[in-house]
Amino acid sequence: MSVDDPGDGNAAQTPHLRGLRERKKERTRRTIRSEAFRLFREQGYSETTVEQIAEAAEVSPSTFFRYFPTKEQVVLTDDLDPVIIEAIRNEPRGVPPLSAFANAMHTVFASLTAEELAFEQEREALLFHVPDLRAAVAVQVERSVDLVSEMLAEHVGACKDDFEVRVTAGAVAGAVLAISKMVPMNAENFGRAMRFLEAGLPLRAAD
Repeated sequence: MSVDDPGDGNAAQTPHLRGLRERKKERTRRTIRSEAFRLFREQGYSETTVEQIAEAAEVSPSTFFRYFPTKEQVVLTDDLDPVIIEAIRNEPRGVPPLSAFANAMHTVFASLTAEELAFEQEREALLFHVPDLRAAVAVQVERSVDLVSEMLAEHVGACKDDFEVRVTAGAVAGAVLAISKMVPMNAENFGRAMRFLEAGLPLRAAD
């Protein structure tokens, strides 16, 4: 087993050794991703190969695929999902669902460093502006609706397949898709979108 292999290793390892191994795996994963994004910036997403990413990250292509099944997944994977889920769970049940989402996003984005925020915004820009990734956007939106449905259902004590829950989740996912193509995704823009949805989409005719 190579040193950058993300396998679980010996189950008899001490917690300390397991912790070291997990940290090493996470460092390798982050290195692969950061080198991939550097190459995307320098030569374009379509022109960048898995082999080039692996070489830049100093891992084998087979190791790359253990961390990311495809090149698309380097961009699609959203590391903020579990953090957002936890932030929403910390919101009081009495808070309206869309306000809970806005509050959670504010909490999460406030915790990001400038570098982390820039990475997330770059990831969103790639996802919605690179032609080769457009086919993956539909899959991403469908996944987002499922994930938001689960979070909404838990917050309001309903079933994730409830009609109103799914419609609300679709509205949230659609709003994120719409604003991500024109403005940076941050707590302010997300909160503005949620307030507009919560107000009943009060779109007015131009004067």
